[in-house]
Amino acid sequence: MTDSAASPNVERATTIDTTVPHQARVWNYLLGGKDNYLVDEQAGKAVLAAAPGLVAMARASRVFLTRAVRYEVEQAGIRQFLDIGTGLPTANNTHEIAQSSAPESRIVYVDFDPLVLVHARALLASDPQGATDYIDADLRDTDKILREAHRTLDFTRPIGVILLGVLGAIESYDEARAIVRTLLDAVPAGSYLLVGDGTNTSEAMVQATRVRNQSVKPPYIVRSPEQLAGFLDGLEIVEPGVVSFPHWRPEAEAGASELPAHVDGYGGIAYKR
Repeated sequence: MTDSAASPNVERATTIDTTVPHQARVWNYLLGGKDNYLVDEQAGKAVLAAAPGLVAMARASRVFLTRAVRYEVEQAGIRQFLDIGTGLPTANNTHEIAQSSAPESRIVYVDFDPLVLVHARALLASDPQGATDYIDADLRDTDKILREAHRTLDFTRPIGVILLGVLGAIESYDEARAIVRTLLDAVPAGSYLLVGDGTNTSEAMVQATRVRNQSVKPPYIVRSPEQLAGFLDGLEIVEPGVVSFPHWRPEAEAGASELPAHVDGYGGIAYKR
């Protein structure tokens, strides 16, 4: 698509159930956003009662995204991104981070959530020199994702694949690894993979996930840092590796000083030779 036109997917009718907690809206609540309802706030508060540090983890994940995308653009020269599991638009979306340094950057967002679809136009506000697109697809539907991403991305040039807070929605670890492998097989050498998710590094986080999964669907799986690192097998991992979000190349930036030294969310990036 062109940078001035919205994807046809953005126009389709959507049905949003406001009577049950919704994963994107609950996350939006944790990030301090306004795109949520009372039922989402109640679910969020129940989760926070089990793990008060979850707000810090949510915010730290956004800081990690900012640092990692900035690294890929400014130090690795990446100008294309495939961001899968986008979630609701918030501060520092991928295209805003990338295009602030390289206005010609092209970004494709992917999510299957009808609520995200409603807000997708905010993700399409590209710099005129670059482009953005939105694909309505489940992470498991890699054929559709890759096929439609070709509208905007050049698969003969390196691409930054982003899987932040989404692999936990795949209950089977083997299936999640297979999805990652399919995506990596489709991008050329020099491409990067970013992974990041909540981790089972405290009993509070494990309990909070149990509470969340009682009311919010689909269920979310917290894995070990070693399992997250397993998604990067066969790639060249960028230092400092897969670490708690605040530890990934810390630097002076707005909001970073407010983060705790450790959160129960880990991430890292690696590149394909």
